[in-house]
Amino acid sequence: MKRYADKTVLVTGGNSGIGLAAAKAYAAEGARVIITGRDATALKQAADAIGPTALALRSDAASLADGKALAHELTGRGLRLDAVFINAGIAKFASLENADETLWNQIFDTNVKGPYFQLQALLPLLNQGAAIVINGSINAHIGMPDTSIYAASKAALVSMARTLSAELLPRGVRVNVVSPGPVSTPIYNKLGVDAAALDAVAGQIQAQIPLGRFGTPEEIASTVLHLTARESAFIVGTEVIVDGGMSQL
Repeated sequence: MKRYADKTVLVTGGNSGIGLAAAKAYAAEGARVIITGRDATALKQAADAIGPTALALRSDAASLADGKALAHELTGRGLRLDAVFINAGIAKFASLENADETLWNQIFDTNVKGPYFQLQALLPLLNQGAAIVINGSINAHIGMPDTSIYAASKAALVSMARTLSAELLPRGVRVNVVSPGPVSTPIYNKLGVDAAALDAVAGQIQAQIPLGRFGTPEEIASTVLHLTARESAFIVGTEVIVDGGMSQL
């Protein structure tokens, strides 16, 4: 029996990386999967990869208007949600000396404000017993240079999830966080450095992981599916760190 048969799941930022891996895993478990993203071409390719149950809708995670429009679209299609993976986000880094308000606003709009109001818009669509997972990061817990704004945004998500969990539990809705460590995803190719520098950074990061390697999107996805499945019904308001032991050093 597939765990997500007859279930409908939303994955924001489901057109690549961890989001796409989670969307594929949900579909393989029988779910109807809705994915969002900003790039229409990437969305179509992702939907084709997920399979015939996928519905791809363009939505910018930083836009409150897009968040409301997404909820309106789902309502118009008569869809209700059994699981939501708030995955869309950005990772940009700068030292305190070089950071500016534009970077702060971009990161917090995409990683914190957008997800918060997206959940607010989706609230009427959540079925009894629905589960929400928010994608955090171990950067919320470890002091890595040049990540102060990004890390603060992820720490805000962890705190927000705990509070929303207490608030939504009377509605029968659980909220948890999955916080990945370094994972091999396309996000590392968007850091604006050349291949040699990227390899050097990756080597430095990998040396800090006790397991000796980066994680895979599929490994994070398996944790997400567990947290939204019926067997995890007693897991409420917590953060599951999936980092190969990196944050334990």
